[in-house]
Amino acid sequence: MPDIVAVTTDFRPRERAVIADALGDAGLAVFLADLQDGDRASALRAARAVLARNTNTELQPGELGLITGARVLQFMTAGIDFVKLAGVPASVAVSANGGAYAGPMAEHTLAMVLAAMKRLIIEHEAMKAGAFNQHARNRVMTGGTCGIIGFGGIGEACAKLFRAMGMKIFGINRRGASDEPTDWIGTMDQIDTLLAASDVIILATPLTPATTGMIGAAELGKMKADAILVNVARGEVVEEAALFAHLQANPGFTACIDAWWVEPERHGAFRLDYPFLSLPNVIASPHNSASVPGMTEAAIRRAVANIRRALAGETPRFMLAPHERMG
Repeated sequence: MPDIVAVTTDFRPRERAVIADALGDAGLAVFLADLQDGDRASALRAARAVLARNTNTELQPGELGLITGARVLQFMTAGIDFVKLAGVPASVAVSANGGAYAGPMAEHTLAMVLAAMKRLIIEHEAMKAGAFNQHARNRVMTGGTCGIIGFGGIGEACAKLFRAMGMKIFGINRRGASDEPTDWIGTMDQIDTLLAASDVIILATPLTPATTGMIGAAELGKMKADAILVNVARGEVVEEAALFAHLQANPGFTACIDAWWVEPERHGAFRLDYPFLSLPNVIASPHNSASVPGMTEAAIRRAVANIRRALAGETPRFMLAPHERMG
């Protein structure tokens, strides 16, 4: 009998077909949404792997503890900091879908940086008011430095695009090394080198206890006065009050914010404690950098490929370390 893969998300028929195709003969997908309570419990106990989007809402109380026989609890999203993982049996690996949305997120990041460097939103608003600032200086990317904090899947995808635009690439990750070429790469204890050198700073790191609030007033003060800070990670990586104060005090500094502190998907609402959207040196988007056609199917295939690794006895990729199991 094939290994059971319990799917907690109520996927649509087309997406279910993608899961079945990606699994092939490696396992049998069982969708909990189709089952009654008793059968749900049996499926979870029998599961050798679990595919989920958000177990907070997709599982009933006590069900998470039933997956003791699973090799991996595989999530669809790259960031799972908002998922409560305290009930996951210690023997079960927990894997994020690292890099699943890297391509479109890198494009979105580049678009935001270009908008900032070319003053597109500022001059659009000026023209609406009747001004024609033809000789106002904008900036070029060529010859500058792009610093990427969180040099994983998203960071590497960004590096390819920004290198093509003529920028040097500085990176920070846990091991201080990468297969993707860089001009400099270090670990988090060397972050000051990256902050001081970079014209563009991209936050692409997962939210963990170690990265929560990692960019505060001190770190912002080490950046160039006209730096562009892009957050496609999590709002909580940056201290909200410190960033707002820095933007007010440094009008040449730009924040491109795709990831916010309180968002509907994670918190049930969108809320700002400071009026960022009133500032001219903020470029905002509603955390939609990965919202492009075809990405759900691509993310499913990437997640299922990791499940197949686990079912074959291999170590799953993008596993969370014990201290990263927040909640």
